[in-house]
Amino acid sequence: MTVSIWGWIALTLAGVGVIGSVIPLIPGAIISISGVLTYWWASGFTEPQIGILAVLLLVGVSTAVVDFAGGALAAHIGGASKITTGMAVVVGIGLLFITGPAGFLIGLAGTVFIIEFAQSADSEASMRAALAATGGVLASTVIQFVMTGGMFLTLGIIIFT
Repeated sequence: MTVSIWGWIALTLAGVGVIGSVIPLIPGAIISISGVLTYWWASGFTEPQIGILAVLLLVGVSTAVVDFAGGALAAHIGGASKITTGMAVVVGIGLLFITGPAGFLIGLAGTVFIIEFAQSADSEASMRAALAATGGVLASTVIQFVMTGGMFLTLGIIIFT
């Protein structure tokens, strides 16, 4: 079977989406969705079939929600306020550009701990919120990788069969 150039472009986009799911600030899910939609468009809106397309798009949108809200939601569940969570994300992103992904995680956890401790003087609750935020970011990354990987594999099966 010969795969068209559009098939290769779509598969490449989906593959970049998988890689982007583990690199902060790269919208892996959105890139994966663009791969699926590229192939759908190139096939004359016939492949993937509408039901499979709907599932792939639902997975992609759900993954994007996890990407944008996972860490913040975990921090909030862990006890951090919305203001603390927002400040932690800003500090984490700033450190990401200086020190890479480790700086993002350290900045996020450190900011949550410092602000929560300054507000409550409760080191245990502050540590719990900081660990929840960090765990949420890591868990969100794993979930994104699995979901975009599933989109990539599904699209590959569709393209090569």
